[in-house]
Amino acid sequence: MIEPRILAAAKSALPALVGLLLASAACAQTPAKPAAQGTSSFSFETVDDQQTVTISNVTFQALEPYIPGRKETQRLVLRTTTRTKSVIDEIGVESSVTVEAWPLGTALDRPPLYTVKAEGVGAAVMNQSVLVVDRAIEDVQWWSVYSLDKGKHLFDSYVPVIEFSISREFDTPRFVGLEVPPDDAADKRLKEPHVVAVLSYAAADRVIREALLTCDDPDTAAVYRSYADEIRELALEVGPVPPAKDKAYPEPARALKLTFSQAFPAPPQPVSARIPVAGDELDLAHATLPPCLKAVAWKR
Repeated sequence: MIEPRILAAAKSALPALVGLLLASAACAQTPAKPAAQGTSSFSFETVDDQQTVTISNVTFQALEPYIPGRKETQRLVLRTTTRTKSVIDEIGVESSVTVEAWPLGTALDRPPLYTVKAEGVGAAVMNQSVLVVDRAIEDVQWWSVYSLDKGKHLFDSYVPVIEFSISREFDTPRFVGLEVPPDDAADKRLKEPHVVAVLSYAAADRVIREALLTCDDPDTAAVYRSYADEIRELALEVGPVPPAKDKAYPEPARALKLTFSQAFPAPPQPVSARIPVAGDELDLAHATLPPCLKAVAWKR
């Protein structure tokens, strides 16, 4: 027989036990909220009269990649970590950019969907479609472009990446850049003395066309390739909108204009090439090129 005092103690503890069980059940049914923290830091030190600044910055973004034509896209969380180390009064910096992506709702302590890591000073999302990493850690400006949904490398550019839509009715973004190959280019074909540059034309998830620009005169080609002595500019030219006939949104003529100019103190003496964009393709057959330049379709 149970003693009265023990029975009374059990009855008094019963409500607390029931509350504990209910709370445990509620916790089991409620999923944990994905959360993460990023640590930014700054340090300054002087060693042997050399002053060094070290900075680490972490930022987060939540977005949905914009890829026209795809029925469904996966919302992502991006974590961008930029680390720089620079010595005061010295040219150049040690800098790296790391971009990690997770499906939205995933715990960020799990392996990311993809990771993009490169030497660079920053990264930005362009038109919610591509990731552009600024690679200018020294005195040469250039950028690397990656697909936002999978982190796939699309192309490099030594001019600011331009973006435009090939449709007035629907936003259909295209991205264009110009790669000027360095002397130590990994692709041996780009070391050929007549090579000037590679023009890349891409959608958000793939490269549509690349055009190899060459010059018949290798000395002139070397001038066009020069990082120090030549200035390159890439722009989109858009013609007037034609009268509406059988289309509700007639498309204007579009062309890419590439200009080479000599850097100061030499006189600029600009030289331009013009490559039409027909539909969703580079119209190399109708390109207007200066003497010695040629443009042909090319694949990596």
